[in-house]
Amino acid sequence: MEVFEAVRTVLAVRAYQDKPVPQDTIRRILEAAHLTASSQNGQPWQFIVVQDREKLRRLGNALQSGRYIADAAFAVAVAINASSAYGQSDAGRAIQSMVLTAWSEGVGSNWVGYLGTLDPVAGEFNLPDGFRLFSIVPFGYAVALIGRGKKRRRPFEEVVHSETYGQPFA
Repeated sequence: MEVFEAVRTVLAVRAYQDKPVPQDTIRRILEAAHLTASSQNGQPWQFIVVQDREKLRRLGNALQSGRYIADAAFAVAVAINASSAYGQSDAGRAIQSMVLTAWSEGVGSNWVGYLGTLDPVAGEFNLPDGFRLFSIVPFGYAVALIGRGKKRRRPFEEVVHSETYGQPFA
């Protein structure tokens, strides 16, 4: 899948089939995160792959906004160096790289949590001092075929401007 096609069609997936994702696909998804650019090449992240069914269930049960983690084939916990000025933006970039790579392989995902909302499960990951759980991203094959490319977005002309706000982009 071309990159633009992945961006154009990717949608959040919150219901997963009971079907494993091949290890080579998981590795490519993680390589996408690992290879993502970061500010000053700081790479202020750690990625923890969770495939254990019981641990996925515990995470899903503990997070109100991410119950569907319990049914994912796997999840990636993303931690950031708390002292990095760019950790949050760099981690967001890495997550988007994983999401788009997964989508191009037919695997759906959705970002769960954000920093403090994940405190109830942070202890599950044995993070080193100075690192903080940033997000958990579950992955799996979608239960239902969802409308690729059918997104509700404000018109392009309302959000894209030329040189200054309010000037149409030609």
